[in-house]
Amino acid sequence: MTDNHVKTSKIARILTVLAMVAVVSVLAGCGSDDSTDDTKSTGSASITGTFNQAAADKVPQAIKDQGTLTVAMDASYAPNEFFDEDGKTIIGTDADLADAIGKTLGLEVDKKNATFDSIIPGLAAGKFDIALSSFTDTKEREQTVDMVTYLTAGTGFYTNADKPTEVTGVADLCGKTVAVQKGTVQQDDVEAQNKKCSEPIDIKVFTQQTDVDLAISSGRAEVALADSPVAAYAVKQSDGSLKSTGKDYDSAPYGIAINKKTELTPAIQAAVQELIDNGTYAAILKKWGLESGAITESKINDGVE
Repeated sequence: MTDNHVKTSKIARILTVLAMVAVVSVLAGCGSDDSTDDTKSTGSASITGTFNQAAADKVPQAIKDQGTLTVAMDASYAPNEFFDEDGKTIIGTDADLADAIGKTLGLEVDKKNATFDSIIPGLAAGKFDIALSSFTDTKEREQTVDMVTYLTAGTGFYTNADKPTEVTGVADLCGKTVAVQKGTVQQDDVEAQNKKCSEPIDIKVFTQQTDVDLAISSGRAEVALADSPVAAYAVKQSDGSLKSTGKDYDSAPYGIAINKKTELTPAIQAAVQELIDNGTYAAILKKWGLESGAITESKINDGVE
């Protein structure tokens, strides 16, 4: 055996050991541990919480058998639900909560993008199991779906920063061009106010919230209404083209909408409460800047008129 061959063999052994160490490290990083709490995730990573047996025991057998929770979202409503830079991955507060609920219940989560006004009919038809899409919990919606509360939000106004339109409340919308998303409580509010106006409101209704924002920035509408966290986020992300106006009004609970026939409601409520109690919920809200909307108790069908 030559000296060069000995040196070569030693080097080969060293490289083999290093490769084995690398493989072990990767496997350790990929392993699952039920005691691991993922609430320390940062950036775009989802904050997923931990499995909870008591909550999982409430999941109906049919859902356990399929192993997947199908969740509907309108991914145009940042920061609650919107597409990441890849144009495919749904991220946001509600997306993180959906993942955390799935982890708590031991279910995979399949997030489906859908237009806001199509989600509740889709739930009733069995197309989705639940919906996490910034739904205000109202008694009217509870007639079709169950609601599990998870956040509070009001309605905020915003306008074009270069040509601002000042309003103090809904009554000031008379005679103005107003943009809202289809199927929202804001559309209901503006249409109700329009009946009281001597000078009618020119109501522009859009399928997606991003189109509402564009209507304001392009000057096609003077004022927009959206849920307060969404309005604030739109202004923050607009590079100065939008500004807030007026005061937020009508704080009300958000509800996770659930197909009544699935009998999933108790499990979803238990999962949300577990996330509140173990701190995962607070971490998710902090990540997206929604701490002010936090609740301490999740309730079933506790909506407003």
